This record gives sequence, structure tokens and C-alpha cells, in this order.
Amino acid sequence: MSSRNQNAEAGSDGSDQGAHSAGLAIERHFSTPGVHPYDEVVWELRDVVQTNWKNGETVFEQKGVEFPDTWSANASTIVSTKYFRGAIGSPERESSLKQLIDRVVTRYVVAGSANGYFAGDGDAEVFGAELTWLLLHQVFSFNSPVWFNVGTPSPQQVSACFILSVEDTMESILGWYRDEGMIFKGGSGAGVNLSQLRSSKELLSSGGTASGPVSFMRGADASAGTIKSGGATRRAAKMVVLDVDHPDIVEFIEAKSREEGKIRALRDAGYDMDLGGADMASVQYQNANNTVRVSDEFMRAVENGTSFSLTSRQDGSEIESVHGPGLFRQLAQAAWDCADPGIQYDDTINDWHTNPESGRITASNPCSEYMSLDNSSCNLASLNLLKFLRADAVPGEDVFDTDAFVRAVELITTAMDISICFADFPTPAVGETTRAFRQLGIGYANLGALLMAAGHAYDSESGRAVAAGITSLMTGTAYRRSAELAGVVGPYEGFARNAEAHTRVMRKHEAADIALQTSGGMSGEIHDRASAAWQQALMLGEVSGWRNAQASVLAPTGTIGFMMDCDTTGIEPDFSLVKFKKLVGGGSMQIVNQTVPRALRGLGYPQEAAEAIVEHIALHGQVIGAPGLEPEHYAIFDCAMGKRAIAPMGHVRMMAAVQPFLSGAISKTVNLPQSATVDEVEEVYFQGWKLGLKAVAIYRDNCKVGQPLSDGKAAPASLPVVQPASPIRRRLPKSRTSITTSFAVAGAEGHLTAGLYPNDELGEIFLRLGKQGSTLSGVMDAFSIAVSIGLQYGVPLPTYVEKFTNLRFEPAGMTDDPDIRMAQSMMDYIFRRLALDHLPFATRSSMGIFTTAERVSQLDAGGSEATETAPPSQVLPPAQPPAGATRAVHSSAELLEAQQGLSLDSPLCMSCGTAMRPAGSCYVCESCGSTSGCS
Repeated sequence: MSSRNQNAEAGSDGSDQGAHSAGLAIERHFSTPGVHPYDEVVWELRDVVQTNWKNGETVFEQKGVEFPDTWSANASTIVSTKYFRGAIGSPERESSLKQLIDRVVTRYVVAGSANGYFAGDGDAEVFGAELTWLLLHQVFSFNSPVWFNVGTPSPQQVSACFILSVEDTMESILGWYRDEGMIFKGGSGAGVNLSQLRSSKELLSSGGTASGPVSFMRGADASAGTIKSGGATRRAAKMVVLDVDHPDIVEFIEAKSREEGKIRALRDAGYDMDLGGADMASVQYQNANNTVRVSDEFMRAVENGTSFSLTSRQDGSEIESVHGPGLFRQLAQAAWDCADPGIQYDDTINDWHTNPESGRITASNPCSEYMSLDNSSCNLASLNLLKFLRADAVPGEDVFDTDAFVRAVELITTAMDISICFADFPTPAVGETTRAFRQLGIGYANLGALLMAAGHAYDSESGRAVAAGITSLMTGTAYRRSAELAGVVGPYEGFARNAEAHTRVMRKHEAADIALQTSGGMSGEIHDRASAAWQQALMLGEVSGWRNAQASVLAPTGTIGFMMDCDTTGIEPDFSLVKFKKLVGGGSMQIVNQTVPRALRGLGYPQEAAEAIVEHIALHGQVIGAPGLEPEHYAIFDCAMGKRAIAPMGHVRMMAAVQPFLSGAISKTVNLPQSATVDEVEEVYFQGWKLGLKAVAIYRDNCKVGQPLSDGKAAPASLPVVQPASPIRRRLPKSRTSITTSFAVAGAEGHLTAGLYPNDELGEIFLRLGKQGSTLSGVMDAFSIAVSIGLQYGVPLPTYVEKFTNLRFEPAGMTDDPDIRMAQSMMDYIFRRLALDHLPFATRSSMGIFTTAERVSQLDAGGSEATETAPPSQVLPPAQPPAGATRAVHSSAELLEAQQGLSLDSPLCMSCGTAMRPAGSCYVCESCGSTSGCS
């Protein structure tokens, strides 16, 4: 192929002006010559009715919609409610998937032909047929704005991800408010770095003191809370970034944590502080993800225990010197409190930047996967990886259809680049930058399901090798096609200025691919194809350059993941082994994921054994104790939630495996249990830097008050109301056994005495802290009496442990107890010690409280779940509802709670009221497809 020397600007008619070389020859791989893809599937009519189960209100109804019979009820509901255009009941209203796909694909084909992408009309026709086939069979999906806008009278906004910029002037700040609002209105999200704004410790030219970025965040937050994205029910998605050397960094770090304290106080005072509650509007900073941008210099200060300078925005002079580890601790503490702020690693991000001569990367989109120049955008598309696993899949064999995968990536990359030719943008600056650099974001979903079906544990070397290989093949193929496009329609406008840097980054990707360790079989074949793709991309790029500054990201794939009937979103593992499935024609049922029996067949289990295992999973929601299932296979079925939840560092290691093969980053939240410590948050953030990630966000279960939890936490409405009997106090005998423990927390010493009933059950405690007769000693005596009486009246010890562990106040720090090395307060230590002394292993393990020996045993066993190391007699059976009780279950999150007795921190969907589940760094409703902020 030949290429133009220079990229031409798009004309007003959407076509490129100037001479074109021969276009692409498109070969068929998926579609059949002479047969329209629509004629290869069976179509059926469905009635889509969506109700809010809390109040019974019908929120959507459209009868007689047309979908293939292979599409699930969920997928057809999501497409009908989210993507069909036209007023309901009007002749213009779309009612068939055919209309939707034709509306979008036709626009791509016409624009591709007008801009010289195809060698001839026949190639354009094949391109349209191939794209239609892939969409029809749920092999991939464009991001939501494409379905919202393309082919409609609305502006053709195709990008889901935007990055804006703000300068240190009032005009720029007010312009930021407006630009964000327009992006939200179009159904997308935006991120911005506020580090150019002077701090509240610096002077204005008038002599007054600057307001500082945190102050201006209030106005933007209020705007985001007002504007509904795309006219839909979900609120805007936004990201605010601040550099770690900004003088207001501590105020920024603590902004949302302090507001979380306000939420708790208002809730306790009787105000409605649920997400969307009547009184929630008084709380600030709740509409944005906050992220601290850290440098290698700062992280080395953390590592070495040295100081770090906070510098003036005007002249770069030092305003304040801070202790690196201390500031890092404040960051981790705030994230522990309320999940914000996240962290981005500035030097790593810019080391992989293809366009440094045009400016640094300072921010990201709201979910942290798109990272590029200020005032730019990225359109996304995601592949359904499970579609490429051959039906004869057997572990250890070459089962991933690399030929089909490569062809799909080529077609999708071509389509995504074509969309920039006709796309509209919310601001002139964003349009100018995007057309000049043509950033793309191809990615995938269903990785967790693919690994499980192929017999690879998510947290394993083989699982990471497969994921890394697929990601390398995807990005290498996308850049090869980008180089081919450059030969046809020219490289991106900013390439000439950044040619050396772009080539350097391509070689970094190739070097990472060469260093990739595979485990043979499937990962070996994938890696071979990936290496060939990178070699071809570099060879073509040396001649023609590249059409796109960026090619790939890993997005959350919330709504479009359900559109493709994916079991897992983005890079995530499976949420749970049992799903709540909506049925065509109404109703629902609970089913074991279809990847489970597929994996069991691949592992060699006979049909009868596999059926027994599936029946056990259907009843209990997990594999522990499944008849005939080998314990060494348990890890293959580990999920994000449940009895064998994947450990936090398992998620971090998976991110690290695929990051070197992405142009952008990864939208993913590392979920931590409620019992996680601030030290563990620090470890995740620190290891993210060490392992070469670009960004990390964490979420500790139940750390937020201001979101409604799953209804599964309430008692089932169908249970009879029983008047409780009057409590009876069980007094201890006159003579009883007791255990006295001396301890020290951060140098403060004390004694704990535990009095026992004859059966060794705890019945009273005595605490000795401070001098006899002091105020502290008196308060501890009163506290001991209150707890002791509660125990004797039947208050369970686990209740006290749950309430008093993780309380934070001084003294806090190192202890002299080998089983509890760190304590956040005296109360935290005391009740952890009581739990270790008086609660069974299974009860403690659910709270994350273990002895040193138990933790060592877990590490030696290589397990991710504490119950693996416990004797069978100590493992509690899954919680079951009382006999005759029925529990209202409306989603997989609620089903997991009901089956395993868990309490998940799942926000309720504001459209239909069901409990949502995590998707990347947001939540998605598997009933209606609504998300908490990501397209």
C-alpha cells in the first residue's frame, strides 16, 4: 500500500480533501457471499416492559420489538430502553435491532467510502456486511454514544471519553463548567487536571489570596449533579486530578473524606442521606472521582522516608516541605475512609506517551482508562472475548481463534477511525485535537469468563499469560492496521512532530511482548501471533507512520457488556458463579453461569460428576465442598465476591500483566473487604507504582454511607412479625475462670481480663488503662460494665467485634502482640484480641481476623480465601433463609447475599431499583443497563 505524506483536514461534507492512494481491500471472514447476515439468524418479537420493583411503577414499555432468538431478555431490554431512537408510540420509533445496526453501519460505510478508505464499492459492501455480522452476533460493540447519536438528527458525538483543561484564569474556569456540561448532555464523561490553578496559599495579582482548586471544584460538582447524561437518568461522570506537589494537595485528599463524615452525622440526625436522597444535595464533591497524580520523585520519597516539596503554581518555588510517607499515609487513609482519591502514576503515563512534543498527559477520563492530551477525546469499542473460544476447547490446547480475533480487530479499528471523519465534538478545541491525533480505544470484555471456560484461574500465572497475550495481540493488530490506514489516507496530523517518540513507544510495546512469559498451549499460540503483529506494525510504521496516536484501552463495558450478553465486564473476573437471569416474556430464574459446565467439561469431568458439581453451586453459590470437584480446581472458579473472593493483589497482578500492551490504561477498582486496613490500601497503591500501572482505584466494602445498599440486607417482607421475648440475664457463677492479657499499643500499656462461663463462653471483661482513679480509668470501668452486661443479656460477641474493630483514635500503632502487629486504637486491639481468643475460625475469617500462624498458613497454601486453611469442622455452612421464607431477589448481587449470607455494598439502580454490581470503576445494573457514571 502507498500512503500520503500529509493528512488532509476533513471537509464540511465529512470527506477528506486531497488526493488518495488505493484504499483497503476488505476480505470476507465472517459473512457469507450473497447472503445478508440478517437472513442467517432466527428473529422473534418480544414485549419489553421495565418496572421499578420497589413501587411497581412502569418506567418503560415497548411491545413487539424484534431481536434474534439467541439474544437474552436482558440484552434486548437494554437495547430497547437505551439505544432505540424516536418517541415511543411514534412511527419514527425504532423497534428492531436491524434498524439500529443499519442506522449505525450505513453511516460508517458511507463515510468510509467518501474518505477513501476502501479500494472500491465492493470492498465497502463487504466491510458493511462484516461489521453487521459482528454486531448481530454480539462479537463486539461500539461505546454508547455511537448508539445514542450516529445516524440520528442529533450531533454525531461518538466519543465516550473526554479530557479538558483549565488555566489559572476566571474565564477558563467558567469555560470548564460550560464544556463539562455540554459533554454530560451528550451522554459522555470528562476529566480535568486542576494543578495549574493557584493554591489557597498563594496571592492574586490584586493582592488577595487565591481561592484554590478545591473551592472551584464545588461549582463544577453542583453542575454535574444537576445535568443528566444524555437526557437519561444517570448522572454525569467526571474526574478531577491534582498533582501531588500542589500546595493544596492535603485539602484535596481530605475533601471527600470530610464530606463522608458529614453524611454520617446528618444520617444519624435523621436526614435522608441515601444516594439520590432528598438531603444528599447538601453534600459536596460526590459527583466526581478524585485522583492524585503522583511522580516518581514523590514515590521515591515514600520509599526512602524522605521529604517532598509542595511548589508554587506561579514560579515553582517551594511553599512547603512535607514528609513523603506521611502524605502517602494521608492519601491511603482518605481512600480507606471513602474510596477517594485514587492514584495515577505521572512518570509511567508519560513514559508511554506517543506525543510528548505536543504536550504532556496530565489527566484522564472519569474511569482512568483514556489518558492523552488535554482537550481531546476517544471513542471506544469492546470485543466479547468468549466469542473467540472454539467450541472444542480443551485446556492445554490451542483453543483461541486468533484468525477471527485478528480480523475482528482490523475491522473495528478501521470503523473507529472512520468515525472521526464525521464526528461532532462538544468544543472546537476538543474537535481540533481529536482530528489531529485520532485517538482510538479498542478493548475487550468477558476476560474472566474466557479464562474460566478455558480452565485458567484468574489469579494465576497461566491466566495472566493468556490475558497479556490477548492484549498484546489486540494492540499490535490495531497498530498494524493503523499503519496500513496511514498508507491509505495518511498518518495523523501530529505524527510528523512526534515520529521519534511514537516509534519509541511502539518498540517499548514490542519489547514487553518479547519479554512475555507464556505457559504453552493457548497462550503460546496467541503470543506467536502477537509478536508477528508487532513486527509488521513497526515495519509498516517506519514507512507510512501511523494513523492513530493511540489504539487501545480497557474500559468498564458496563451497558455494552450486557448488550453483548457478557458474563464479565472489562478486565474483571466473574462476579459470582450463580446469576439472576431475566426471561423472555417476563419472569426470571437463577442459573449457574454457563461457563462453569463448559470449564468442567474441559477439565475432564464426566457428565454425571459435572451435573452434581453444578447442582451444588446452584444451591450454595460456591464450589467449596462440591462433590467430586478436585480442590486444586477450586481456584479456576474464584470470583470477585463470595466465599473464595480473589485477593486484592490478585487484581493488581492481572492489571500489571496487561498494562504494557495498552496505549491507555485500565478502568478497574481493586475491591477490599470491610476489614482491610489502611496499610493494605498503602500496599495496593505502592505496588501499583512498582508494577508499572498507570492508575489504581480502590473500594473498601461499606466505606460509604451515602449510597443505598441492596435490599437483601433487610429482612424478607414475607417473614411473619414475631414479638421478641424479654431478654434474660445469665449471670456468671461466683467462682469462674478468667484470662488476663497484658498489652501495649503505641507504648500505652494496659490489661484485659476476660471472665468465662463454665462452658468457656465469654461473659465479662475488665479493662485497666491509666492510673487508678483517673478519668480514663473510670471511663474504662464503665465501658467494661456496659459490655459485660450486654454479653450476659445475650448480645453476641461478633456484634461487639464488628462495632469496635477499626475504630481510629490515639494511641494507635505498633503493639507487642505477635498476632496483632498494628492497631488503630485501644478498642481496635482489645476486640481483635477477644475475637482471636473467643471466636471460632470461621466466624473470625469472615471479619478478616487471623492469627499470625493462620496468615502464614494461607500464604504457604497459596490460597486467596482463609477458609481453605481451616479444619472442615470450623467452616460454617452457607447461610440459608429460614424454612418457608422467600426472599425478594432481583439481581445477582442480591442472590449472592441470599445464598452466602453476605452483605454487599451494592448501590440500587435509580431507574429500576435493583442492586447493581461492579463494572470497572463504576456500577452497572444488569436489569436495565443503567450505570453509575460510565458509558
